[in-house]
Amino acid sequence: MRASEGNNLLNEERRRAILELLQRERRVLVADLAQQFHTSQVTIRKDLEVLHVRKLIQRTHGGALPLHDGALEDPSLHEKERLHRKEKLRIASAAARLVSEGQVVILDSGTTTTEIARALRNLQNLTVITNGVNIAAELSNSSVEVILTGGAVRKNSFSLVGPIAEETLRRLSADLLFLGVDGFDVSYGLSTPNLLEAKVNRIMTEIAKRTIAVCDSSKFGRRSLSLIVPPTSLQQVITDKGIQKSDLQALKNAGIDVTLV
Repeated sequence: MRASEGNNLLNEERRRAILELLQRERRVLVADLAQQFHTSQVTIRKDLEVLHVRKLIQRTHGGALPLHDGALEDPSLHEKERLHRKEKLRIASAAARLVSEGQVVILDSGTTTTEIARALRNLQNLTVITNGVNIAAELSNSSVEVILTGGAVRKNSFSLVGPIAEETLRRLSADLLFLGVDGFDVSYGLSTPNLLEAKVNRIMTEIAKRTIAVCDSSKFGRRSLSLIVPPTSLQQVITDKGIQKSDLQALKNAGIDVTLV
């Protein structure tokens, strides 16, 4: 076997391994891959470019995502629940510690905010405003007072959207908003695949005194179809330690408090 054939074989083996890792982790970073495969970042970038051209992955700044994690992808609540569960539980625990009795809290629909609802079940004298039907159900037999916005049901996410939800929110105010997102690009903002959901979320940020983004690190470096708000609309972010150093520094430079769990 010629040396070039041997190198090609090694390249293909590494690329298959990258695909398998991406399938498990849902996100890969160039720096991490270079360290794991004991090769240069230049080589890894070339691997990712080859896989991107073959339409096997979606190339992002500093890494890659599965091909189907596109701007229009809108996975169901059930599908999302299975992803990054340990991180979501830690994020929810940290979020719950920020809540005091007597406050009004907004929880948007989503799996991370559902975990926050579960963590708040035993608080007294707490009001939760939500557009998540599943979140209202989680809190229905608890000591928490729940205000459900009303609106049209999005069956994929059990969230309420549209003019009724928007009008209800505009008549309310809250101390805290915990906002889950599908995409968080630190230079662009927080985004979601659904236009109506984005509009409801945007109003939530307007009526809350403090907006806290709650998302695992896989959401960073991603853009979904519809922008909710730019990063400057946030006061705090709670995420896990998998966040890239460049993203973490960008958030801090913007004056946003960051809690790593």
